[in-house]
Amino acid sequence: MLRKMMGGVAVAAVLLSAGLACAQDFSAERISNDIRTISADEFQGRYPGTEGERMTLAWLQAQYEAMGLQPGGPDGQWLQPVHLKRFTPVEGAASASWTGPDGVVHPLAVGTDVVLRAATNDGRASIRSAPLVFAGYGITAPERNWDDYGDIDVRGKVVVVMGGEPEGDLFNGEYDTNYQSGAYKADEAFRRGAIGVVTLVPQPADSQMWRRATQFGNRTRTLTPGAADLEFSMAINHDVAQQWAAAAGLDMARLGSIGSGAFKAVPLNGVTLSAEAQETSETLVTHNLLARIPGAERPNETIIYSAHWDHVGGESQHPETPGDDKIFNGAWDNASGTVGVVEMARQISRAPRPERSIVFAHMAAEEMGLMGSFGYAANPVYPLETTVADINIDMLPLSGPTRDVPIFGKGQNDLEDRLQALAEPLGRYVSDDGMPEQGFYYRSDHFPFARMGVPAIMPWHGWDWVEGGREAGEAAWRAKFGADYHKPSDEWSADWNLTSATENLTLLYHLGLDLANSEDWPGWKPTSEFAQVRARSDAARQ
Repeated sequence: MLRKMMGGVAVAAVLLSAGLACAQDFSAERISNDIRTISADEFQGRYPGTEGERMTLAWLQAQYEAMGLQPGGPDGQWLQPVHLKRFTPVEGAASASWTGPDGVVHPLAVGTDVVLRAATNDGRASIRSAPLVFAGYGITAPERNWDDYGDIDVRGKVVVVMGGEPEGDLFNGEYDTNYQSGAYKADEAFRRGAIGVVTLVPQPADSQMWRRATQFGNRTRTLTPGAADLEFSMAINHDVAQQWAAAAGLDMARLGSIGSGAFKAVPLNGVTLSAEAQETSETLVTHNLLARIPGAERPNETIIYSAHWDHVGGESQHPETPGDDKIFNGAWDNASGTVGVVEMARQISRAPRPERSIVFAHMAAEEMGLMGSFGYAANPVYPLETTVADINIDMLPLSGPTRDVPIFGKGQNDLEDRLQALAEPLGRYVSDDGMPEQGFYYRSDHFPFARMGVPAIMPWHGWDWVEGGREAGEAAWRAKFGADYHKPSDEWSADWNLTSATENLTLLYHLGLDLANSEDWPGWKPTSEFAQVRARSDAARQ
């Protein structure tokens, strides 16, 4: 497979460098004009569920209809509805207690001893005398030879886990992996049959950190589509954890080994947990928009280009914004990426019909927490097992030509190797994003695809300018980001230099077409946390 993959990419790179590849012409002027259109004040910051959403989706549909593309949503429609449920705890409805081997019931004060939320779609939780299992960090990472669960059966039980992940190079040192997230821990516990997850915050009850954790326990939250369907989630402090361990006869000194990889989950013998919670809910309906070019030979195999169409709205969402301008136009974030995908579709639609299908997906509610993309991943229109890759575009670069092509998540999958093979003949190179501490790979619309095992890549802004070098490029980016990111000043400007944007789009065009006209499947690197997820569906790609 590797030989076939690299051979195909190398040929594409040679054709690209020789100017013999499929004709395409990314127009900076057209891109600029389209960004200006959908970031205008009339679109009111493109907030989900508003007139701004309706206008944006109507504009997108008109573009694809003019190209002659097919609707790519469910049932032959352009739109995929995404139902976002927002939950608010009912005051006084939550309660919790634990019982030790002696049968004595110990009440837990919600908001003081514990933070408790119903985690199911009905907003209700009712747990009676559920057994407890302490599972260390709650991580199973075969690529790191790490398994906190071991052979223990947690079906019908509540799993207690430490927050975060082990320190040290095995888990990327100071930079996080996906294993540190509460969502991953909930997914893994649910996959094993647990009914709830309790996160241990290693702080005493009177600590400032724990008090801060309890302050926001009752705020309204939006449930992520596809989230683990556990009955409840809970957080406890170190004092409560010590009480449970002592009642179960566990030696707390043993728990010092949880960061070594030698620890395996242990039951809290004789200790059970009861919990009740009730929350009211309201539903916001927003929409992804999808257009499709069906593959000529293998239409059931799909490459996705994605970008989020939404931004954070206007005065209705941010009345406290100082000054007269209260519209967050989101020209850069992410009218630019939205238009980039439209322009990508325009160019690919002029090429010979590809062997595999290509979908152009405009995701909703990214600014709310990648909700549209999570919604698609939870209810995919095209099977994720045979989705070849997701190529995500969020905020096109605004500069002259660059030598570097930074990507989020360098080292995750071999899409970067394919991109490197395309960039190298042009005197360019693929690099990381320069800010690994930000964990950007887990913060844009490609991530819900990666979480489900689909190889995903997202290019970023080059800093190594052809004219001025890295020092000038980094300084300019930081100044622009600091001045306009998520501010009303993020507006279209006729002065934008879209040279780097068109160059990157050209590379992504060839990357997507190379995938669409090949038979191989990009894979995850051996050290990626997402390789094990993809491996579960290997049979679907044989």
